[in-house]
Amino acid sequence: MDGGAAYNPRTVEEVFRDFKGRRAGMIRALTTDVEEFYQQCDPEKENLCLYGFPNEQWEVNLPAEEVPPELPEPALGINFARDGMQEKDWLSLVAVHSDAWLLAVAFYFGARFGFDKSDRKRLFTMINDMPTIFEVVTGGVKKQGKDKSLVSNNISNKSKTGSKGRGSEASKLSKGLAKEEDEGLLDEEEEEEHGETLCGACGENYASDEFWICCDLCEKWFHGKCVKITPARAEHIKQYKCPSCSNKRARP
Repeated sequence: MDGGAAYNPRTVEEVFRDFKGRRAGMIRALTTDVEEFYQQCDPEKENLCLYGFPNEQWEVNLPAEEVPPELPEPALGINFARDGMQEKDWLSLVAVHSDAWLLAVAFYFGARFGFDKSDRKRLFTMINDMPTIFEVVTGGVKKQGKDKSLVSNNISNKSKTGSKGRGSEASKLSKGLAKEEDEGLLDEEEEEEHGETLCGACGENYASDEFWICCDLCEKWFHGKCVKITPARAEHIKQYKCPSCSNKRARP
């Protein structure tokens, strides 16, 4: 990963220039170079990341070995979901994570070089004036507001069909996306009912303000963040298999 490793922007303008270069490279990977990008994201390979560089180049590669890394790392394992989703949905998912990574890198530089409140606000305004990678890749603008309730319903329906009688839990655990007038009472009821539910990845207790998903094979519950599943991605998954079940089925 040589596309700008030694480059450390120190002013708001320099950080924004760095942001634009990385953004342009990632957009190219997901649009004009999409066939090459698709081929490089082989699900049979190890965890892969999409990197954008200040010189408007892009690269699919393994994550940095050093801990902690020199810069924030992009989403890990983007190749694993490639064949399990429709191509446009997969590209949209990568685009969303790419937007998040670009912001992380920009504000990492801001923190490292001591940007004050005014500098951070100016940087965000400059970034926010540009379309996101997601908007460029999908051609849509501000769809999220209309889709929130649909996402919640789809997640609930998916979980109901795969959890063998635990549909009420799935509906409640994904409730965080829906706007309900009696949220306070529901939160208290959920905490009492699901307080003993543990994440199959980290072992932590259930919390009503977090997104959870149930494996349709082993029926274990997981924090979405622990298995790298977002509500947007869950909308497109017909049958969710946790990492452990996926590995078992991948090896004959």
